[in-house]
Amino acid sequence: MKNIKEDQRLMPLNHSCAHLMAQAVKHLFPDAKFWVGPVIEDGFYYDMDLGDKVLTEDDIASIEKEMKKLAKDGKRIVRQELSREEALEMFKDDPYKIDLINNMDDNTNITCYSQGDYTDLCRGPHVESVKECKNFKLIKFSGAYYKGDSKNKMLQRIYGVCYDTPEDLEAHLKEIEEAKERDHRKIGKDLDIFMNHDLVGKGMPLWLPNGARVRKQLENYIYEKEQSLGYQHVYTPCVGTVDLYKTSGHWDHYKENMFPSMKVEDEEFVLRPMNCPHHMLVYANDLHSYRDLPIRIGEFATDFRYEASGAVKGLERVRCMCQNDAHLFVRPDQIGEEFKSVVKLILDVYTDFGIKDYKFRLSLRDKNDKEKYFDDDKMWDNAENKLREVLDSLNIDYFEAVGEAAFYGPKLDVEVKPAVGPEITLSTCQLDFLLPRRFELSYIDSDGSKKTPVVLHRAIFGTFDRFTAFYLEETKGNLPLWLAPIQVSILPVNNEYHLEYANEIYELLKKNNIRVELNASNEKLSYRMREEQIKKIPIMLVLGNNERDERTLTLRLHGNEQKNMKIDEFITYLNENISKKKIDL
Repeated sequence: MKNIKEDQRLMPLNHSCAHLMAQAVKHLFPDAKFWVGPVIEDGFYYDMDLGDKVLTEDDIASIEKEMKKLAKDGKRIVRQELSREEALEMFKDDPYKIDLINNMDDNTNITCYSQGDYTDLCRGPHVESVKECKNFKLIKFSGAYYKGDSKNKMLQRIYGVCYDTPEDLEAHLKEIEEAKERDHRKIGKDLDIFMNHDLVGKGMPLWLPNGARVRKQLENYIYEKEQSLGYQHVYTPCVGTVDLYKTSGHWDHYKENMFPSMKVEDEEFVLRPMNCPHHMLVYANDLHSYRDLPIRIGEFATDFRYEASGAVKGLERVRCMCQNDAHLFVRPDQIGEEFKSVVKLILDVYTDFGIKDYKFRLSLRDKNDKEKYFDDDKMWDNAENKLREVLDSLNIDYFEAVGEAAFYGPKLDVEVKPAVGPEITLSTCQLDFLLPRRFELSYIDSDGSKKTPVVLHRAIFGTFDRFTAFYLEETKGNLPLWLAPIQVSILPVNNEYHLEYANEIYELLKKNNIRVELNASNEKLSYRMREEQIKKIPIMLVLGNNERDERTLTLRLHGNEQKNMKIDEFITYLNENISKKKIDL
């Protein structure tokens, strides 16, 4: 989907269409007043005050009809420069425009644009004529607080989009429908993966039993990977004292992203936003020799970060999350091999999940930003060069992003292109010379001297929350057999004649650790089959006379492919697919 806001042709076209919409609204609702109507990534919107009028679907249809009429009329769009006094006089009856004018800098060049009987305060740019805006669609409407402040009046917002050709518009609308179908919030509801509730709070998802099954499989998968690579897993508290984060430096550099502190008796606590300070103390609990390193400490840790309520979204952007986190304590001479091992693990995981569209970003500090980044040029140059060397040795293509590093060191971010929407960061590996110093970590080197280890912060899935959101959208909820919350559904054709055999198969699958359900309701078979398809269960077993009498099974794979198997053959088939974590059956 194109970023309309950044397209030199589509940006002014959509800006003009926003004015066309406002003109149509003004024709239908003469008392309407308008706040702002910017171009956004996927089109435009306009906020408006319609008094006591609340928009309906019928109103949107009427507005579209009036817009088509105005576009066909084809009035030219004329620009006019105004003095502040002229602007205030022209819009004297519109408090929203007066507010905009009064908040402009004295040197602002004030302009308005007119098309027939409609004039709007605007800095442009626009197309030549409203006739160019004929290929449009109003997408949705909602409430929006004036200036985005809940203390202000609720305005009404209409979203739309405009393209040069009917074909481009149709393609865009299809992408919107595809995005709706892939939206993990919709899929999450259909599959009973997670829920939200105002009594718990915004951005605090509750994982339902099906979601817990998916998450547990992800945890088991990455736990086994990490165990095979020598990771040691720990559990640490979800809170820490303010002093802990002052020691780490997060209190100075990350405080605005943390929840407010809580005073309990003589201590002041904060919900932890990350786990590195806790893991520093786990390392410091023992004495270490150079022979002990690398030490790899992993944890599936619940963290809390303050996200603005308008930014939270399903499982993708949350305030409470579980990180697939680890910290690797290494000698300087081990940085290259350990960093290489992390990159290989990322690539291995992406192969297992069929993730192919991604790129590596090397996030560096901005040398001129002395507030955000710890001021030690030698440390930074050394760290950044180390990461470059490893990436080059692996022949990995990457791009550099200045100003995107963590405050304590450079990092490698893996940006993944989802099926819909902008790129997201899933995996990350950060190199850190600073926190080991702050916590006075050490190991005894071969010459008997104390040395400070280097730390690699890494997260392969990122958070289980975001990865689940990404993968639900990537697969449209059609999860591979090994990951699906319910792997097999059993449907007896007729309960009177086939339920006994269905129960036998159900118990057998349970004994073989298959996540199975028996759908033996009194509804028609066709209805029950539709139910299971909505749940996107990978395999349905439809059991009738032939299956019962011949001791066989009829499989309907999601997508309606059909197979017939003997019972033992089916168990082998399941175990092979699950053990090998096949993406497709």
